[in-house]
Amino acid sequence: MAASCIPGRVTVYTVPGCPQCLQAKATLGALGLPVCDVDVSHDPGLRAQLMKLTGSSTVPQIFFNDIHVGRNEHLKNLAPEALEQLVCMVKKEPVPPDAPPLPAGSSAECDERDRGATELSEALRNLILKLYSDYLSADGKSVDYKSMSQSPCFEHYCELAVQLQRVELMSLSREEKLAFFINVYNALVIHGNLRLGFPKNVWQRYRFFNYVSYLIGGEVFTLQDIENGVLRGNRKGVAQLLKPFSKSDPRLQVALPDAEPLIHFALNCGAKGCPPIKTYTPQGIDSQLRIAAEAFLKNDDGCMVDSVKGEVKLSQIFKWYKADFGGTDEKILSWVADHMGSSQKKSSLKTLLSAGNVKVSFMPYDWSTNSTE
Repeated sequence: MAASCIPGRVTVYTVPGCPQCLQAKATLGALGLPVCDVDVSHDPGLRAQLMKLTGSSTVPQIFFNDIHVGRNEHLKNLAPEALEQLVCMVKKEPVPPDAPPLPAGSSAECDERDRGATELSEALRNLILKLYSDYLSADGKSVDYKSMSQSPCFEHYCELAVQLQRVELMSLSREEKLAFFINVYNALVIHGNLRLGFPKNVWQRYRFFNYVSYLIGGEVFTLQDIENGVLRGNRKGVAQLLKPFSKSDPRLQVALPDAEPLIHFALNCGAKGCPPIKTYTPQGIDSQLRIAAEAFLKNDDGCMVDSVKGEVKLSQIFKWYKADFGGTDEKILSWVADHMGSSQKKSSLKTLLSAGNVKVSFMPYDWSTNSTE
């Protein structure tokens, strides 16, 4: 029976970014029930209503029609027979008059599964922000992995990451896709380092980026799949002979239509040579990525201009992903100049470009771990 044809409903009082709320809604959605999410975070009246109905202000609070089940742990601890009775009731009986009322004109919507990826991405982002604020250096370049591994917040993140398998990716806009997969990539690198250790040589790095993965929307996505398959529009990565996704691969439908060069200044692979770690939101994602590129190019690790020698030294990123920046040294330099913030370095680069015959070289990449230890 389709959720839209079910006469009853499950009402869940929640707040954004709550792992227990997301887990509860995922469980209920898997049962094929229409889930009506009532966000109480910004409405004192709804919080007062919640207190009156349940005697508690904690979330989530779950109602099957008019029957109050309680929090997520209460839902998980229901006996199978009791849960089956509640599910059958919702599927067969209409919502009674004394069921919790849905707020008029509110954003409460039934069946949240279609919005799962965006909401889950925001919840993950909030948890990642908390982890970063506690265990990331001020410049975003170093991570205290040891302390993070012992954090209850990291355990919450791991629990929430399991819910990625339930998200619906096809409905994501380009902006939502960029923010979602950049945030997931950076968090997955940290997750992989904590569970497996930091790769120390070329072979270990190859295995790490082709092995460490999440189950997202029913499909496995490795780090290579996210970077080169989704965010680079299904282009071959470094040392890859084939594109990540074949024509028959269902993941190809998730890939961006074209490579987005700016993602290279947002993705952090866990090495010191990588850009700083930040989190991104769908709103204003292009502006956020451009700011990240400007910051990377401002630093001498990203770009150095030697006016005397007529030489520009660039990060290896521009060599590895040359095709994304135009394919030739001349086009790469033009791209770099266009994406630099106003500075003496930019003026010097433009002067060199006007004179012509600019020598381009690529600096060694610092593959040492970004651990604080």
